[in-house]
Amino acid sequence: MSLVKLLTGTSPVLCIGEEQPKNWFTELQVLKGHFDIVRFLVQIDDFRCASAGDDGLVLVWNVETGERLQELRGHSQQITAITTFTCNNGLTSHTSLLTASSDRSLSLWDPDTGNRVQTISDLQSSVKCLLVLERLCVWVSGGEELCVWNKDFQLQCHKQNHSDTGITALIELPKNCIAAAMDKQIVIYRLTFSTDSSLSMAEIRCLSDHQDQIRALINVNDGFFASGSHAGELILWDAIDWNILAYEHILWEESQACTQAEIRLAAPKPSEMSIQHLTTNGKHILAAVGSGLYVYSIQTKSVVAYRKVAHDSNILHTMLLSDSELMSCSEDGSVRMWEIQDLPLPAEPASAGFFGMWTFGRTNKQSGPPSKKVMEVPNIRMLELTGDLIGHSGAVQMFVSFRENGLVTCSADHLLILWKDGERQSHLRSLALFQKLEENGGL
Repeated sequence: MSLVKLLTGTSPVLCIGEEQPKNWFTELQVLKGHFDIVRFLVQIDDFRCASAGDDGLVLVWNVETGERLQELRGHSQQITAITTFTCNNGLTSHTSLLTASSDRSLSLWDPDTGNRVQTISDLQSSVKCLLVLERLCVWVSGGEELCVWNKDFQLQCHKQNHSDTGITALIELPKNCIAAAMDKQIVIYRLTFSTDSSLSMAEIRCLSDHQDQIRALINVNDGFFASGSHAGELILWDAIDWNILAYEHILWEESQACTQAEIRLAAPKPSEMSIQHLTTNGKHILAAVGSGLYVYSIQTKSVVAYRKVAHDSNILHTMLLSDSELMSCSEDGSVRMWEIQDLPLPAEPASAGFFGMWTFGRTNKQSGPPSKKVMEVPNIRMLELTGDLIGHSGAVQMFVSFRENGLVTCSADHLLILWKDGERQSHLRSLALFQKLEENGGL
């Protein structure tokens, strides 16, 4: 693929070409500033994002121009979690950045000035995940212990957990509850404010339905949340009473005709069955399973589309762009766009591809109908590749969409790439040129 280098001001821009008619990201800009793996991206507002990773730096970027606005220095080791914290005082609201690091510290940053506003150091252990409860104006940190802090960084309450892996994910649930993923379990806590405004936290339920470590935990909507495990289990939960609404398991089906030797050769690695990432738009859940993608309908509680081998390596992050379009990035360094399409006839056999045969059904622990092959599910559809964004030389960790303003990706190659709609950018440059000519009275 030929790359044509252009200059827009002082920023180098690359035009990819028009080989992919449904891929509108035809212009890219490389953003440099990190000197180690960039693992996290978080959107601050419509025009800014922050990046963080193993170098301990947090960089604030303008996604319209690619300009680096701020460099937040203070952590001595890698960033382990980052999120935004918006505080409303009734008249105005201000968005800050909250970071956790392996140096066992937490920091609050002003992305406008680059100043570190608050910091907590010498924690018992490093924090693995952060959750902001804006309605209660508190935030929660998870690791070897679960801590609740107020906006002034004062500890309100905490709970020690007894899991070897610690807390790896946190989500907010209705009725002042939070869910914490710890190894194979999801623990539900309730926060309670007393008459003197003090805050307490109590464990009220432990969900032990997963058979392996939980790798993903997400809110679906006000009524549901979902979790995915290393063994390929996808569970849809009721967010109010925490009961299981649906349980799907991607199983490895051993062909009766195969010899034991052939089965051993064909058996997938554990990572190929692991749910690496979950995302949702409220109607569907997109599950990254090893290097494959599966679209799960919340209404029908079934897989409605899939791509068994979507990338050459494990998928690390996904997004549903619409009901029919989605995006994924992988350890193989690629970012891909997909469209849900009807399967051609004759349909692709379920055993095609590297993984062999996958089935969807219930595990032995729950009674139910026999598991069915993916292709036996009626109205199953295929994910068709519509765009391949090639620019990174290392694993693409995640991405953030700014809609018409573009897409930002971060990678193990220490780089960020700002992908833009080339046609739109060309139009904007033409408008700017004509406006400048008018201001100068023409040529």
